[in-house]
Formats: sequence, structure tokens, C-alpha cells
Amino acid sequence: MSSAAGTETARAIEQPMVVLIVDDEDASRNLCLEVVTESGLRASIASTTEQALEILDRFPVDIVITDLRVPQMGGIELLKKVREGYPQTAVVVLTQYGTIESAVEATRMGAADYVTKPFHISELRSKLKRVVRSLEIDQENRVLREQLRSRPGFGGLTGTSQRMQRVYRLIEKVSQHNYPVLILGESGTGKELVARSIHFMGSRKHKPFVPVDCSALVPTLIESELFGYVKGAFTGATSNKQGLMESADGGTLFLDEIGDLPVDLQAKLLRALQEKEIKPVGSTDRVTVTMRVIAATNRDLETAVRQGGFRQDLYFRLNVVQIKVPPLRERKSDIPVLVNSFLEKFSSESHSPRIVSAEAMARFMTYDWPGNVRELENAIERAVALGSGPILHVGDLPSNLQLAAGERISQDDEILPLDELERRAIRRALQEAGGDKLAAARLLGIGKTTLYRKLKEYESRPQSN
Repeated sequence: MSSAAGTETARAIEQPMVVLIVDDEDASRNLCLEVVTESGLRASIASTTEQALEILDRFPVDIVITDLRVPQMGGIELLKKVREGYPQTAVVVLTQYGTIESAVEATRMGAADYVTKPFHISELRSKLKRVVRSLEIDQENRVLREQLRSRPGFGGLTGTSQRMQRVYRLIEKVSQHNYPVLILGESGTGKELVARSIHFMGSRKHKPFVPVDCSALVPTLIESELFGYVKGAFTGATSNKQGLMESADGGTLFLDEIGDLPVDLQAKLLRALQEKEIKPVGSTDRVTVTMRVIAATNRDLETAVRQGGFRQDLYFRLNVVQIKVPPLRERKSDIPVLVNSFLEKFSSESHSPRIVSAEAMARFMTYDWPGNVRELENAIERAVALGSGPILHVGDLPSNLQLAAGERISQDDEILPLDELERRAIRRALQEAGGDKLAAARLLGIGKTTLYRKLKEYESRPQSN
């Protein structure tokens, strides 16, 4: 979202909401009008459903207050029309004491609330205030989500590439539900950041987020770590200990590198997830646990299932929604954003602002990053720690990055001229930027004039093979 769009959205939130009052009874309509205007809201009036629909077609309405017995199609039918055509508009229905069942049915159909006639002004004022606050929260959340999309990242993740935008959209969708999520990706791509974003954007954000590194647990202690144990369960168990699954009760259990969990423990984990209860080691009692489960792995679980290294039923249990985090080599357009983010992070710690030279940025862009974002972060941290000036040069980078791309990928160990390495870096940047020269210059960390000059030089010189 552009800054202009963000300003317009913010301005829309600051303006009074519009309330459409639909009622053919003058006394009731006037009471509603009094409450609406006292609440600082803008009011519009209709006596029939036909007039109401005409008003809804002409300008935005935030809230509709409608009598269930309004002439023509009636309040229930008007509610249906509003829910279908104006889903972000809230509806409050007015009903007689003898038609409470209709009001309850209206709430099932999507009405925000109902008020019985004759009503007290304080009751309508209170319910209207609650509906307004609910709409304000929804609007604020929509603005926040748009702002998150427009920034160079989402939660703790960083990047604006199309691949990452797809990840952000999936995070936003699954965070509003509680079904299991399986996150796939190479080591260092940020799988735990994805899991944390899902947790802290959802309804369980105030509950525990418990990460479990399945690859780091000692095989003989995995069961007691996950499920806990009671005093005397084994030698050294001098007191009861709560397991990681129980400590995640009500929150999110993040099973990192789930593909490394031994097969015998996979069966016990599956049982615990299905039955929503665990049995601590040495105990005869079971403990009920309710949590969201997010798992992650860098392994190909489908292959592991075929080879017998991972239970198929546990795979199906965990793989309700799958999110694939792309490796850094497949989203290189994000590298400059990541570099600047890490520079800001480590430079603030050293209280010395740093920038990256054009040559160093070219090395970042041509390197394949087998360690992904984690490797890039380590490279920037090292360069900031060892660099002596405000500009980080190639010599400040790790040794594997000090070798030019041609030297790293050449099959016959040929030595390429520096200008050819430069040409390849520019060509790659243009590919990443879709031919946009200005964007390519930004990726390389050079000025557009420099890029145009280099391209003109290459046109006048033969290209090396």
C-alpha cells in the first residue's frame, strides 16, 4: 500500500461512522437518531427497505439499524442483502418482545446484535458503542495488515519478493485458525520466524509459544522432555517435571526438525495429538492438553514416509496446511533489503553506521547462499565486526564470499577477468529486476548513471565466453 493509500485509510478511520436507521415508526426512528447523533456518528434515515438499499448503493454505510417489520421486504431480507452486498457493514435489528426468536435467528444470519422494543436509550447506546468498537478494531487490523504487506517484511521475516509475499498471505490466513501447519524449507530460511508469526498473529498470542528442537534432543531423553516425568520414574528423577507439551497447553507447540524424531516416539506423539492428552514417564495418570501444533523440517517427509523413516499417519496429521519457505537463492531480489536490515541491526549495536560497497553487494548477489538468510546474517555480522571504516568492502567478507562468482562456479578452474565478473553480476541483477535498470542498480548498490555507463561499455566490447 502506498503512503497516499495509507493516509486515505487512516483518514477514513478518523471520520465519524455512518449509521443508516431503517424504521417506519417515527418515535422509534427519532430515538435511534438521538442515540446515533449523541454518539458522534453520522445518521441517515429510511422508512422502507427499498429506500435503505438505495442509500447503501449511493455511499458507504458502516452500521444499519433496522426494524424487523420494516415495510416491503422486511428486516430479515434486508439483513440478507446487506450481508451479501456489503459484508463489512454491521447490522443491528430492532424487534418486538413477541418476535425474539426472529431476532435470535437474525444474529445467526450475521446480525451484530439486537434490541427489543420498546427499548431504553441507554441499552441502544451501549450496544451501538460495542458495535462501533468492533468495527474500529476490524478497520485497524485491515490497515495494519496492509502496512505490514507494504513494508520490507512481515513480523520478523524480511523481503518483498513475490515468493515471500505468498508466504505472508498464507501466514495471515492460517493464523486465524487453529489447525496444524507444516513448514518446509532449508536450514537457515527462517522456519521458526514463520511459526512465531503464525502464533503471535492468532488468538493464542497471549499464551505460550514453546519451541522444541527435535534434532537437538538426546534420544534417551526425548520422551521425558516432551511428556514430562514423575518423581522416581528413573534414576535422577528426584521431583516431578512438566513436559514441553504440557507447558504449551493453551498456546502453540513448535516441533522444529520434526523429521529427526525417532519413529517409536512418532507413534507416542501422534497418540498425544489425537487424544489431546499425555502420560508423563512413570505416571499412571494422563494429563489433558490443548494446543496448536506447528511443525517444521528441512527433510523431504514424503520420501521419508516411503522409506519407512516417518509415519504416514503422523505426516497426514501435521500436514493440514503446508507453507514452503523459499531458499535465499530463489529470492535474490530480497538480498539488498536483508543486507540493509542486518547492517542496521549490527551497526546500532556498535553505534557506527555502515554501508556496503558496490563490489561487496555484487558478491552478495552472485553467491548462492547454501546457508540461506542465517549465513547472510553471519556474513554481515562478521563484516561489521572486522571492518575498519564506514564502508564494508569485499576484503571484510568471509573467505568464501571474497572469491568472485566465476571462481566459485567455474567447472574448469578458468580465471575470468574482473570486468567479465562485473558483467555477469550486472546481467544477473537485470534478470532479477525483470529488465528494470533502476531496480538493478539498486540491487547492485550502484548509481543508475554508473549502470548505464557500464552497459554502454559492454555494448562496445566483445563478450567473453
